[in-house]
Amino acid sequence: MTPSARLSAAIEILDRVLAGASAEQALTNWGRASRFAGSGDRAAVRDLVFEALRCRRSFAAMGGPGGRGLILGGLRAAGTDPVGLFTGEGHAPAPLTEEELEPHPPLSELEALDCPDWLAPQLRDSLGERFAPVMQALRHRAPVFLRVNTARCSLEEARQRLAVEAIIAEPHPLAATALQVTAGARKIHASRIYAEGLVELQDAASQAVVEALPLVAGQRVLDYCAGGGGKTLAMAARARLALFAHDADPGRMRDLPVRAERAGERVALLDGAAVSRQAPFDLVLADAPCSGSGSWRRAPEAKWALTEARLQALCALQADILDRVALLVAPGGHLAYATCSLLSVENEAQVEAFLVRHPGWQRRDQRVLTPLDGGDGFFLSLLAAP
Repeated sequence: MTPSARLSAAIEILDRVLAGASAEQALTNWGRASRFAGSGDRAAVRDLVFEALRCRRSFAAMGGPGGRGLILGGLRAAGTDPVGLFTGEGHAPAPLTEEELEPHPPLSELEALDCPDWLAPQLRDSLGERFAPVMQALRHRAPVFLRVNTARCSLEEARQRLAVEAIIAEPHPLAATALQVTAGARKIHASRIYAEGLVELQDAASQAVVEALPLVAGQRVLDYCAGGGGKTLAMAARARLALFAHDADPGRMRDLPVRAERAGERVALLDGAAVSRQAPFDLVLADAPCSGSGSWRRAPEAKWALTEARLQALCALQADILDRVALLVAPGGHLAYATCSLLSVENEAQVEAFLVRHPGWQRRDQRVLTPLDGGDGFFLSLLAAP
């Protein structure tokens, strides 16, 4: 595909996303219908689409509405003259109109930061002087991280084995198990070291959250909002635990048994009734549903889909989860509350309200990570039961 044809493909996909389709589904459908596109073409189109979604507000301000406007704005943001690419020849986008050729006005602060107006006050209050740098970081592609299964392999051994397969990775200071991939990321899933369960794709901040948990061999541990099981397996690699996983949507855990087998670990999957029967637990991790504001560079659609009503509903759900899982913790045990949110209403405020509702509980540790630390934004509060 020519560079102009890739732009046309990205415009088509973005129009589908703006009409309500998920980016992943729109990309998959386009790929299936475009057998002529090679792997390099598909990767380039994917990058164009996700860059446009991360920078949706600023690109639209520079290029106009719709997928065409986002791609046009992206070219201008990169300092590329779009005239030679928007020619209408072959598979290129149609030539620019007179209106599109007119200069755009200067961007406002929030446009330049790709920040929704309604959410800016909360983000400013939550981040303080880090507001602008964090929002700027969220406009860029996230690094690729691996978690080394240190129960079976050292970091250096993993680095060497990855290098043999042309995957270059370096240790990252956020977590002792973290490697940041600097080259060859697209080869990871096909690598032998991945197939053998010695490395897993996992953000470094997510790894840091697990590293902060007080895990001791022999404990009964529940990952209450397990999802795909990344943190479940990270806990399993830290100590020999009686490990359980639960999710309100069991379908999200469908790959966990295969991943656990590949890693050489055992995890018992529990439905709601089984969770109560297996309680109490020495530690319960509740990585609660949230705005995802700390991971917007990985899931940029979530930034623009979030509404005030949705945020209020999430906060109510988080409080309910905290109250429910508190009943599952053994006396003297720990409840670890985590989100991938940057908003204090989902983080510190939730913990303060929980401590008011549950006298006798104590906060033992609390950590806040932002993309300025290298990984996603994450919050962790470690609470001790009476």
